[in-house]
Amino acid sequence: MRYTGPKRKLCRREKKNLFWTEKYVLKKGEKAPGQHGWAMQRMSEYGTLLRNKQAFKRMYALTEKQFSKIINSTSKKYSKNKWISHDKAVVQFLERRCDVVLLRSWFAKTIMQARQMVVHGHWTLNWQKHNVPSYFMNWGDVLSLKKALVDSSLYEDAHNISNVPVHLKVDKNKYTVEVLQLPDVDIETIDADVLKVIEFYARA
Repeated sequence: MRYTGPKRKLCRREKKNLFWTEKYVLKKGEKAPGQHGWAMQRMSEYGTLLRNKQAFKRMYALTEKQFSKIINSTSKKYSKNKWISHDKAVVQFLERRCDVVLLRSWFAKTIMQARQMVVHGHWTLNWQKHNVPSYFMNWGDVLSLKKALVDSSLYEDAHNISNVPVHLKVDKNKYTVEVLQLPDVDIETIDADVLKVIEFYARA
């Protein structure tokens, strides 16, 4: 089941800004949710692995079923067939999701907003109707904003887009996002230990 509660509560629980916007920056001294906050926590090795996994999953706003499938099935098989590391394959599949591509293109400010845009059919995929945020985009795929929404206040900051990843081509005038290649994300820049996420599921 997808979490629909306060997102700041998740950030407080994981002690970090999970959604990359100023709205979720934690204030100095801000405690974890609950009566005792972080004061009563005694973190075991398993607990550390769990918190790392939960934080990584919540960055992409995925359900446990969706996340575990990417870790244990989709990326695992792909890494063996393509001779790339399992952790790199995990990140590739996460970054290829339609909602994440929209987020990385800066048309959406948060992963939650990106998912809502896709579900509500704001964007076409290769000029066909599309409303599936979990779709894994391939090179050559193009997202295009429907003409009726070009003047929407949701997209009024589109012309200020910058720092787009190299695997994406964003046309700010045509409101399109094209996937040029598979994402080549530096694992070291991910704010979670991907190998320890894999280790968590291997222990389960």
